[in-house]
Amino acid sequence: MTDFSPESLAAIGPKEFTQLVKSTSDAKIAEVMASERRTKVLDEIFHRMPGMFRAERAGDTATVIHWIISGGPGDTSDTYETVIENKTCTVTSTPAREPRLAMTMDGPTFLKIVSGTGNPVMLFMSGKIKTKGDVMLATSIPKLFDIPKG
Repeated sequence: MTDFSPESLAAIGPKEFTQLVKSTSDAKIAEVMASERRTKVLDEIFHRMPGMFRAERAGDTATVIHWIISGGPGDTSDTYETVIENKTCTVTSTPAREPRLAMTMDGPTFLKIVSGTGNPVMLFMSGKIKTKGDVMLATSIPKLFDIPKG
């Protein structure tokens, strides 16, 4: 697997996705995430998020998170909404609720986070991830999802 085509992404698991991100140059990832393929890539990732959710670790967590992914075609951004409540996780590409946390990052940074190949703390400290709202919630996200280890 050497590309980010929607067909390829749909056919691979989390470990293979991690390998793909790890073995692809930042420049190539940036190119994909600035192209028309971006929406399919993001949709595939967010579609899998509820399946990666670890309900047993959620406790009484009730929150709304907005993921704002910048750097799209024409310098556009895409916003996805993750809602965690009643030990469930739902995701939509049409945010409707006020977020407790909003995180803004470019496409390559997002792929590094969800593939486990980037250190979220270092990416935040270097300004690659910007947050608005409950920063402490951001630190608990990794424990709520089964993120591959890059």
